Amino acid sequence: MAAEKTYLKPIKSKSVVQQVIDRITEAIVNHRIHPGDKIPTEQELAESFGVSRNSVREAIKILVSYGVLEIRRPEGTFVCQGFSESMIDPLLYGIILSDTESMESLKELREWIDVGIIYKAAQKADDEDLRKLKGALDAIREAAVNKNFKAMCDSDDEFHQCMADMTHNILFIKISEVTRLLTKKIRYQTVYNMGKMGKIKEMYDVHLSMYQFIKDKKQTAVDEVVRQGYFYEYGVLDEEGN
Repeated sequence: MAAEKTYLKPIKSKSVVQQVIDRITEAIVNHRIHPGDKIPTEQELAESFGVSRNSVREAIKILVSYGVLEIRRPEGTFVCQGFSESMIDPLLYGIILSDTESMESLKELREWIDVGIIYKAAQKADDEDLRKLKGALDAIREAAVNKNFKAMCDSDDEFHQCMADMTHNILFIKISEVTRLLTKKIRYQTVYNMGKMGKIKEMYDVHLSMYQFIKDKKQTAVDEVVRQGYFYEYGVLDEEGN
């Protein structure tokens, strides 16, 4: 029992509110307090941490908004049981607010997310999933034929959303969503540039290859198809495909 209470020790420097958050979340991660457990009162936490009740109250509000804690009146404050999508949001906001100038890092992140998504989608996709993905693919083809660059970008976004949904994994779905958001501007610009160069069909062909991988439930060389797609998104290939 003493080991379980080691998170209840005085807090020193750094942001006091953040340290309260860190202390409580570390206790949950290390199984010193468990889902469904009632945590000490604000007054008890303030005394144990050696901080003000206002700091504890603010930390609890943040953890409630993150989906980590829940307040049940009049019983008290409890550790949430189960997974909540809101737990992911702070991470995604952190990515959005961080230095997003390094497009190369962002490209690599989205590339490998898509590799994982395609592998999982190939394992889990059912007929209804494939029908939706084919619909998004057909929309990309129609936009390419009509040289409607905005429609092509919108259809590309729908295509990748469909693939993420096929995984039935909220982490894939959420992270795919935020990487698409962060790369939206450059994707639109690249599609526009490629359209002016008469290379729109190549982008459709990449999406067709992704669809075929999932439809045929292949599990090899997915990364090569995805990587080809990212060269198209972030820089036009030369005549030799370099």
